[in-house]
Amino acid sequence: MIKRSIFSTFIGFFLLSTIAYAEENVDREAEKIAIYKQIEAVTLIPWYYLAAIDRYEANIRETEADESSFIDIEIPDDKWYGATPGRQPYPPEFIQMFGGIGEDGNGDQLADPANDIDIVYTIAKYLQRYGHTAQDIRTGLWNYYQRELTVMSIMNYATLFDTYQTISFDETAFPIPPGYNYSYRNTWGDARGFGGRRIHEGTDIFASYGTPVRTATYGIIELKGWNKYGGWRIGIRDIYNRYHYYAHLNGFAEGLEVGDIVEAGQTIGTVGSSGYGPPGTAGKFPPHLHYGLYKDNGKTEWSFDPYPHLKKWERENP
Repeated sequence: MIKRSIFSTFIGFFLLSTIAYAEENVDREAEKIAIYKQIEAVTLIPWYYLAAIDRYEANIRETEADESSFIDIEIPDDKWYGATPGRQPYPPEFIQMFGGIGEDGNGDQLADPANDIDIVYTIAKYLQRYGHTAQDIRTGLWNYYQRELTVMSIMNYATLFDTYQTISFDETAFPIPPGYNYSYRNTWGDARGFGGRRIHEGTDIFASYGTPVRTATYGIIELKGWNKYGGWRIGIRDIYNRYHYYAHLNGFAEGLEVGDIVEAGQTIGTVGSSGYGPPGTAGKFPPHLHYGLYKDNGKTEWSFDPYPHLKKWERENP
């Protein structure tokens, strides 16, 4: 038997006390943050990066997590075990002999991919190989996921979590503020002819020139500028892997830049009729906001119908 190290004993006691406390409480958000921060204390990987990875993994899960589990991260067997024969909890030293990354976070001398503490500790130790700065962590994430959109999403989530010191961002807003006239119907999937045969990937909300356009959720600005189809447009990604696309704007709110945080209900521009041509083209259709929603599943991204969300947000924000 491999002798338990003083460090393993310490981290096991440190983290098991958190789990014991978690069993007596129902605030899952607070308990998840407590786990992230306990791991930060022993690895120096900031908690909000661990929270961001967990949030991203929750978004792309194909199966429901066990109700008894706090953590949604699923580390693939080939990463956890490497070439280890068999798939069961082993001492981490044994796993690492075969190129696996599985670690023992709770001090029981076994690296168990079904144990919340072992999972988060393993991810933190993996990132620790690359360093502790934001750029170091970005490099570690790239080597782990090998996908730029995934890395960017996790880094953006971390920015939100660090800024607001929370992992919950459920506040929403209808894109047009109360007091302004507007109309819309479900136009997602309709045919469009400009630029070639294509479908309409959004819902058009018709309103007067200059009507404020608000963000529907908290998020990070991922794209801003001109597109020949959408005119002046902004793209914002929220913490649920949803990309919100606001197009045909008359102009942008002052000071907004790619990488900025936006809050639900924040004004980002005004309704216009820009698009269908080179920069500055406008007036080829009535003024309206084109609002699109896209979802990323960790492999690909696709448009989906935003109409039900708009109706829900409209009811919740009269």
